[in-house]
Amino acid sequence: MDLSCDCLHSLGALFGLLLTIVLLWLGCRLGVIYQLFHKVETQSPCHGGELVAKVLQSHGVKYVFTLVGGHISPILVACEKLGIRVVDTRQEATAVFAADAVARLSGTVGVAAVTAGPGLTNTVTAIKNAQMAESPLLLIGGAAATLLQGRGALQDIDQLSLFKPICKFCASVRTVREIIPVLRKALAEAQSGTPGPVFVEFPIDILYPYHVIHKELSPKGAPKGIIGKIINWYLQNHLNNLFAGAWEPRDTSPLPVSITKATAEQIQQCVELVSRAKKPVFILGSQATLPPIPADNLRKALESLGIPCFLGGMARGMLGRDSPLHIRQNRRDALKEADLVILAGTVCDFRLSYGRVLNRRSKVIAVNRDRCQLLKNSDMFWKPTVAIQGDAGSFIISLLEGLKGYTCPSDWTEGLKAGDVTKEKANQKKAEEKTERHLNPLHVLHLVEEAISDDSILVADGGDFVGSAAYILRPRGPLRWLDPGAFGTLGVGGGFALGAKLCRPDSEVWIIYGDGSLGYSIVEFDTYTRHKTPVIALVGNDACWSQISREQVPMLGSNVACSLAYNDYHTVAEGFGGKGFLVTRQDEDRITDIIKEAQEATKKGKSALINVLIGKTNFRDGSISV
Repeated sequence: MDLSCDCLHSLGALFGLLLTIVLLWLGCRLGVIYQLFHKVETQSPCHGGELVAKVLQSHGVKYVFTLVGGHISPILVACEKLGIRVVDTRQEATAVFAADAVARLSGTVGVAAVTAGPGLTNTVTAIKNAQMAESPLLLIGGAAATLLQGRGALQDIDQLSLFKPICKFCASVRTVREIIPVLRKALAEAQSGTPGPVFVEFPIDILYPYHVIHKELSPKGAPKGIIGKIINWYLQNHLNNLFAGAWEPRDTSPLPVSITKATAEQIQQCVELVSRAKKPVFILGSQATLPPIPADNLRKALESLGIPCFLGGMARGMLGRDSPLHIRQNRRDALKEADLVILAGTVCDFRLSYGRVLNRRSKVIAVNRDRCQLLKNSDMFWKPTVAIQGDAGSFIISLLEGLKGYTCPSDWTEGLKAGDVTKEKANQKKAEEKTERHLNPLHVLHLVEEAISDDSILVADGGDFVGSAAYILRPRGPLRWLDPGAFGTLGVGGGFALGAKLCRPDSEVWIIYGDGSLGYSIVEFDTYTRHKTPVIALVGNDACWSQISREQVPMLGSNVACSLAYNDYHTVAEGFGGKGFLVTRQDEDRITDIIKEAQEATKKGKSALINVLIGKTNFRDGSISV
């Protein structure tokens, strides 16, 4: 009986061993088959980071923003060797914000590369902001080695699950030979249809040379017993599969980008609506600035059509500083009168009161690349007469071609512009009022408006002070205004300004900060100094989260968590190698001179921070904060 049991145990052990061998073989069979036809170059000094860099170079990428980490070092080193500028920031979110700015201003894909685990989790807010702002962006992330994922390796988490809800495309590269095709697909996806962020994960053993990974995988000493030999065989087979066919020539050029456009029938229908309209109006959003139509071409088309325009997001500045077609004030009143509203890349979300500001008697043409955004809230508060899923810029060019000889009624445009003049005179009077203490923020902003250069790029990062600035500061041309977009993210300033200065090195880059939002990225003054990218920061310092406090105190009777301090932010900037200026009520007559000093400092290569102590006004009473 005992012998029979021993035999059964032996047979069971043998069966288990055979099953293990079969399963190991089945698990590797595809790799083995691939290896039979593709050489594994064990002596090659090449590494996966070089393939990543080659693809980026082929796609015209000039900058990779990063916060360094061992998982991604081969990518950064390879980019540097190929002449792609690697720009390291002090926080991962800043790297993504900078890549976002490059995408918006250059019409290409912005690229950020961060290390595994917390490096990637620190980017989530910035990636979500890019998704909602529809910015084509590639996020490259490091990851634990393929064999160690899920086994407790350093910084190992399920990164794909984290980014799938907020990225258009997510992939984990599992072999070196997959690097090029996966990256090409990701970059095409980022730009196709409705642009947005994509994420590609690179396990560390995909990026380093064969001999480095072989050393890590090799057992210490000779394998013991049959199980040891099987494990050793499995590891060697896994290694060979990682590198099989790794260095075979592959096409790294861009794949075609798919962009939907309006049909000829839709254009004709819209031509007829516009030609009959007496009071048409454009509302342009950020999406109208996307490729393939250059911003200057779009500006010329709008000027030829002569239809009055309200501009939002990245479309601010599309018509320059003083265009008679650009209507800045009284949008709600204008929309009540309009008989035709053209929503070009604009969404009926909270910014248009979910569509409630549209007159139900008006005809509405809506154009948007994203079907969900195109029809948002159309089941409740508004109905499109024509809904076109397509590119807004291309639509406007085609509309112009179909409206040759069209002239928008001048009395309609002139009446709207007269309303602008009246409202802006009222704003000017409000700027002349004395605040209880410190400086009137509107007065400061009017002086800045007169002082900024014609090539300036304005970056908006804040609440109450920045909300006021949006009424007063006028971008001088297309693609000269950067704000977070619909997500309303604070902290974009440091990264947006960095990306803008790199794209437009000869332009004056201004960050309009609230003192609350400044706290997110003041450390990036160190980055500006190290990378010689001087910018000017204007901080409206009222020692408060005013946009929240303005409602919280009267409604709930407490200012809890809203109070800040009149801190010496200018001194912090100087500590990071910049130039700082403090502006108080005693300096009121010198504000213009101080602005000029800041501008001169940037020309000499130093970033400048103007810390303006401001008082309270009722200019934005009633503005929403939630």
